[in-house]
Amino acid sequence: MKAIVYDRPGLPIDSPHALFEIDLPKPQPGQNDLLVKIQAVSVNPVDTKLRLGMPTNAPRILGWDAVGTVEAVGAEVSLFKAGDEVWYAGDITRPGSYAEYGLVDERIAARRPTSISAVESAALPLTSITAWELLFDRLGIDEGAGEGQRLLVIGAGGGVGSVLVQLARTLTKLTIIGTASRPETKAWVGELGAHFVVDHSQPLQPQLSALGVDGVEHVVSLTHTETYFEQLVGLLKPEGNLALIDDPATLDIMPFKRKSISVHLEFMFTRAMYRTATMIKQHHLLERISALIDAGVLKTTVGEHFGTINAQNLRRAHALIESHKAKGKIVLAGF
Repeated sequence: MKAIVYDRPGLPIDSPHALFEIDLPKPQPGQNDLLVKIQAVSVNPVDTKLRLGMPTNAPRILGWDAVGTVEAVGAEVSLFKAGDEVWYAGDITRPGSYAEYGLVDERIAARRPTSISAVESAALPLTSITAWELLFDRLGIDEGAGEGQRLLVIGAGGGVGSVLVQLARTLTKLTIIGTASRPETKAWVGELGAHFVVDHSQPLQPQLSALGVDGVEHVVSLTHTETYFEQLVGLLKPEGNLALIDDPATLDIMPFKRKSISVHLEFMFTRAMYRTATMIKQHHLLERISALIDAGVLKTTVGEHFGTINAQNLRRAHALIESHKAKGKIVLAGF
C-alpha cells in the first residue's frame, strides 16, 4: 500500500524528505481491530509536533484522523462488520492514517455521519473527542448545566475550539467567550455560537470588563498557554477550572493556590495508549457526535481542502499548521 512517512525528525517542511511516499505491506487486523480502507484524513498539530520532535527507528506514518470503509475485522470484533463506514482518531502508539489502509481498535471507532461527506467528516474525530473530554470529563460540566457561569476559550478558531464552542453552546447553558485575532477567525467563532469574541492579541481583562464580565469560572486554553497564563490567574474566579491541551515548557501553577483553582490536562490518546477501562467511551462519544451532526445540531469544521493524500499536499498542510494561521481543519481525500 502507499503511505506517506517521515524518517528523520526536525526537517523543515519545505524539504521533500520531511514527508515522502513509500510502499508498505497491507496491514492485517489484530483480534480487536478494524482494517479500514481510508477515504479521507485531516491534519492536526500533533502531526507536526511528532514530525519535528519524535525520533523514529523506521519510516513512520503520521496522521490519526480518518474516515473509511471497514474491509476486514479481527476475531473478537463485535461492534462492526465489513462494509461499515467509520471514522476515528486512532492511537498515537500505532501507525497513522496517511496511508491507503489503517488499523484501529473498534473501541475507539464509530459509524461516521451519513448527512455529510467523508471529507467533511474527516475534519472532526480527533477534535471532537478532545473537545468532548475537555468539556465533560476534565471540566466536569454536566449536559444542560452551567447557567450563570462563563467559559473562556483561548484559541477558539482552531480545530478543537471550533468543536468545543459548538458543543458548549448546544449542550450546556454556559456563556461562551471565544478568543481570536484575525477578522475571519473572529467571524468564524461567532458563527459557531460564541456569545462574545475577544482579541487574544490584546489584553483580555479590559475587553471582558467592557462586556460586563468580571471574571470567568472556566478556561479552556488550546494554544500558547504560557503567554496568557498571568492573565488567567487574574481572570479565573475562586474555585474555578483551567483545562489545557498544549505543552508549555514550564507552568508554575502555584499562583492558583490561593484561589483553589483546579488545573486539568487533556490528551485524547491517553485511553488508547493505556487501554484504560474507559476506552470504549470514545466509541460512544463519536457515535453521539455523529448523531448530533445528522440531526443538524453540529456542523463540520473544514477550513480548507488540500486535494488528494500525497506527500506534496501533506507538506503544504503541515506548513499552514506550523504558521498558526489555519482556520478550522485541513482535509485531504483519496490517493
